[in-house]
Amino acid sequence: MIAYLIGVDGGGTGTRVRLASLDGTELAQATGGPSALSQGIDKAWTTILAAVGEACAAADIGDPPLAKMGIGLGLAGVHNKEWAAQFTAANPGFAALVLDTDGFSTLMGAHGGKPGAIVAIGTGSVGEAMLEDGAKVEVGGWGFPAGDEASGAWMGLRALNHIEQVLDGRVEGAAFARDVIEHCGGTRDAVQIWLGRANQTAYASLARFVVAHGETDPVARAILEHAGREVAGIARALDKSGTLPLSLCGGLGEVLLAWLPEDTRARVTPPEGDSAKGALRMIDLYVQGHGQGAPQ
Repeated sequence: MIAYLIGVDGGGTGTRVRLASLDGTELAQATGGPSALSQGIDKAWTTILAAVGEACAAADIGDPPLAKMGIGLGLAGVHNKEWAAQFTAANPGFAALVLDTDGFSTLMGAHGGKPGAIVAIGTGSVGEAMLEDGAKVEVGGWGFPAGDEASGAWMGLRALNHIEQVLDGRVEGAAFARDVIEHCGGTRDAVQIWLGRANQTAYASLARFVVAHGETDPVARAILEHAGREVAGIARALDKSGTLPLSLCGGLGEVLLAWLPEDTRARVTPPEGDSAKGALRMIDLYVQGHGQGAPQ
């Protein structure tokens, strides 16, 4: 019989876990490294299980068997159905498992399962909405580097392009460029090595320089203004009527609020809960609908 529920938000930068009792009382939270499916199925499970263990320790409930737990997961990379199937098949023993995109779990957390829209902006980006009739709409989520507009990785890619031009002497660089160059090794050769090793998470690590210099550097400012327009475009595609409550979520959601076009910014309301909270709601609803002994 299931005694505990787990909600997991897993992305390309980090993992957040919420642990609750079967009646929904939240007991503890924990964090871990990346668990996006692009990191590899085994690595994702290893990271998630470690964070679940930390949450159990924080709640002082010992080390309950996985067979007494139900787990809901909102993970980056679930759009790849092959990865999603492999991840689910590798379930290490949870009594019940519900898997969806981190965008959907963010939506469930932001509006408490009620109609609404979100644009989630972190390492990657995606827009999700639940319409009044219960229909689900998704915009973006194509992944880096082809998509993920306005995300940390998207910003980082543009920052790298800028410093390449600065190092070539094609454009002038200022403090923004100097900070990014230093972070990537300080020289043209070092930047080349950085590029050869960089993944989505590495590109996203550069977003903080864009944000830090946004008010003073024209290139950084242009990146942020472009990001704001991309977020507005996602929001319009999600809800053409513009009547649903809209929340910006993820690590860069609050940062980009200031860079939205005014008409979009006026619609934004704070999210009720985060993606891990939404994933907890997902597994709670599943267990309620299927009974405590529900299979995955």
